[in-house]
Amino acid sequence: MSAEFVCLTLIAARSLRDELFDFLSEQRDLVSGFTASDAAGHGPDIRLQTSAERVKGHADELMVRTILQAQEGAQLIERLKTAFAGSRIVYWIMPVSDFGVIDVPNR
Repeated sequence: MSAEFVCLTLIAARSLRDELFDFLSEQRDLVSGFTASDAAGHGPDIRLQTSAERVKGHADELMVRTILQAQEGAQLIERLKTAFAGSRIVYWIMPVSDFGVIDVPNR
């Protein structure tokens, strides 16, 4: 039986960057690594925190993605809900049909 992999995506305020990165790095039993990039949040529920965001018309946010097993994704969400209660981190989990690393071939 093969493991069912999922992609967990988190959207958080950039002000949470260091705290979120530290938290994810400490979850070694669930998270083997993650990828992060800057994002621009748009929509009626987005809170524009700074005058710069109000001028730009979008919130400066952070997008974090990690691939993990489905059960581990659920566990990580529960930990995030406890550690970041009230932070308005948005998340979603999507199935991953294949996952691997393309590496240098042996010579």
